Amino acid sequence: MKTIIYDQTMDLDKILKRNEDVRDDIRNAVLEIIKGVKTDGDAALLYYTKALDHCELTHLQVTEEEIQEAFDSVSESLLEIIREAAGNIRSFHEKQLETTWTYEPKPGVVLGQHITPIERVGLYVPGGKATYPSTVLMDSIPALVAGVQSLVMVTPPGKDGKVNPAILAAAKIAGVHEIYKIGGAQAIAALAYGTETIKPVNKIVGPGNIYVATAKKEVFGKVDIDMIAGPSEVLIIADKNANPVYAAADLLSQAEHDEMAMPIFVTTSEDLAKQVIEKVYRQINEDLGRKEIAKKSMDDFGFVFIVKDLDEAFELSNKIAPEHLELLIENPMDSLEKVRNAGAIFMGAYTPEPLGDYFAGPNHTLPTSGTAKFSSPLGVYDFIKKSSILSYDQNSLKNVYEKIAAFARSEGLDAHAKAVERRFEN
Repeated sequence: MKTIIYDQTMDLDKILKRNEDVRDDIRNAVLEIIKGVKTDGDAALLYYTKALDHCELTHLQVTEEEIQEAFDSVSESLLEIIREAAGNIRSFHEKQLETTWTYEPKPGVVLGQHITPIERVGLYVPGGKATYPSTVLMDSIPALVAGVQSLVMVTPPGKDGKVNPAILAAAKIAGVHEIYKIGGAQAIAALAYGTETIKPVNKIVGPGNIYVATAKKEVFGKVDIDMIAGPSEVLIIADKNANPVYAAADLLSQAEHDEMAMPIFVTTSEDLAKQVIEKVYRQINEDLGRKEIAKKSMDDFGFVFIVKDLDEAFELSNKIAPEHLELLIENPMDSLEKVRNAGAIFMGAYTPEPLGDYFAGPNHTLPTSGTAKFSSPLGVYDFIKKSSILSYDQNSLKNVYEKIAAFARSEGLDAHAKAVERRFEN
């Protein structure tokens, strides 16, 4: 971890830079895969699954029998945890529901907004380095709460042609409608353009590796996407009384995600900073299953900033706009208004980041790489469309049609003007 005495004039973009630019060879490979799926459909999916995932499939869709077999193989204790987490996530997201509304600014005029769900949504669930049933819950439940009628999940199979049982169990508990055992850029292409087996969707959500993220970027416009997710990050603001063991553990909970994950510790206490660094490397060497990943993340992208006071700490945090922000300070609620840019805010010593990853209810699909400056966590609002409602009666239009015509002609649009004038020619 690198220790830095914070200076307001620092170029943080340069200090914190991770090489997240897409290489030309990756983009070209993704474009070739997309072209192949558009041209050859299912045959391309089977080819790329064999070539890239080393799995020869006989069918793409996960059958009800496969789902039930997987469900039965998961321990009842884990199923109960998944059910409880799903309930918490559903309860939270139900509070985000929007409904159609209208108002009458004057007699004869009705204006408003009509709320409808997106009809068909694709959900990408990663495989590879780790499996994430929590992602299934976080990305599917808001869509279902919004009223999405067709929720389609894609996830890469193992070499045995099977999908991780916990992922299928989570999908069954959440209520996912269709599941296909494909991954990578080819899965994104199939969702966007459709194949003989998979009908195209209107929106794609869910995290993935650089090939998945690049494919999402390339198909955007044909379909909507949630975000281009970068490596995970956590920023902890701590005062001198914070527990260094807790802080170190929370930094490592992000570091184990990915070699490019970014754990950042910001404190007013140099002594605490030294303790946290010591605890981080001690905990790495205890019993972490992904210690090599966590250590590389800490070595390459771990930062400790020493600030003069908490105001400066919040200023630094707002410049970084972290995905996860933990406040290990006294009375954190009193400082909430100082937070302008963060994906999720964890308040106090007993609200660690994994609570949000798995169980509490707020969504763990969050803006990364500074995009919390202009975007929000995944929510019900990502799965709805808003249509404007306008209704004028004859007298209401008569009162304003000349103004509309004049405005239209000021823009050189005579047909616009005549469209209102013709209604009152007689």
